Amino acid sequence: MQNEITSRSGVHYFFAGWRLIMLPGIKRYVLLPLLVNIALLGGAFWWLYRQLSVWIPQLMSYVPHWLHWLNYLLWPLCVLAVLLVFGYFFSTVANVIAAPFSGLLAERLESRLTGHIPPDSGLVALMRDTPRMLHREWVKLCYYLPRALILLALHFIPALGQTLVPVLWFLFSAWMLAIQYCDYPFDNHKVPFPAMRAALRRHKVANLQFGALVSLFTLIPVVNLVILPVAVCGATAMWVDKYRAGHTLSGS
Repeated sequence: MQNEITSRSGVHYFFAGWRLIMLPGIKRYVLLPLLVNIALLGGAFWWLYRQLSVWIPQLMSYVPHWLHWLNYLLWPLCVLAVLLVFGYFFSTVANVIAAPFSGLLAERLESRLTGHIPPDSGLVALMRDTPRMLHREWVKLCYYLPRALILLALHFIPALGQTLVPVLWFLFSAWMLAIQYCDYPFDNHKVPFPAMRAALRRHKVANLQFGALVSLFTLIPVVNLVILPVAVCGATAMWVDKYRAGHTLSGS
């Protein structure tokens, strides 16, 4: 039975998140991350979709003349690359703002799934831990930026930038979104960032599946407004099944 649980895919945990946000006693903790996501992503993606008609022709101007016959294929790849870059950026801003509430949601859901009530929780603990949570978001941003800048530079290499780089962006975004959302329960247990990444690498396929679905659903209008709490809940369920037993720094 335990082997069956630990072998569950990232697809399983992503769709489990949709069910978990509706659990009694959990829905009220979903509300604040949800409102942050709606306020930010709703406006941001409305602006982004209006800019695509300007940016995509500019990106396509880097395509060599001998590859113009592939425009019908390269155009959607460029659109995907722009959406992934800005989708992750918008999600990062939303996650920084909502980090304390997302951490609280992960904590409450873990308590519901395990039956273990943390000894130090509630509003006072949330306020005390907020600086640590915001610092953790900064650590994640410092991990992301150098790698993102390398991919961005590759985007301006003719042919390579319009063919291979969008695929690399998608894989990188999937990995970063897995890190982003799986980190909430890890951080609740004071697991260091390098140790968290090492743990995720041991289940890299499942985490890439999870992050890829989060990335794709972030691009879907309306659906992307609720993706933040869904991803937090799915990642917390993955933590409980795959990682919690090996990381008991909180004394749980």
